[in-house]
Amino acid sequence: MGLLTQIATLPLAPVRGVAWVMERVVEAAENEYYDPAPVEQELARLERQFLAGDIDEETFDRREDALLDRLDEIRGHFRGTST
Repeated sequence: MGLLTQIATLPLAPVRGVAWVMERVVEAAENEYYDPAPVEQELARLERQFLAGDIDEETFDRREDALLDRLDEIRGHFRGTST
């Protein structure tokens, strides 16, 4: 940008600043939402609960399916085929 363009668009600086901040917030939220680590940790915890006898097989299967679906969604996001 040239000096004249910067001076002419100076009143828009707060708008550009807010837009930049919003982009960073969305980016951080997406990074957190699509992080597979918490889902993998929950799968491991679920398996420990099942092996310890704290939950029954039906509960394990239902929750495991939901977590595996979530992992598929995350992997699809990184492949660019999000559903």
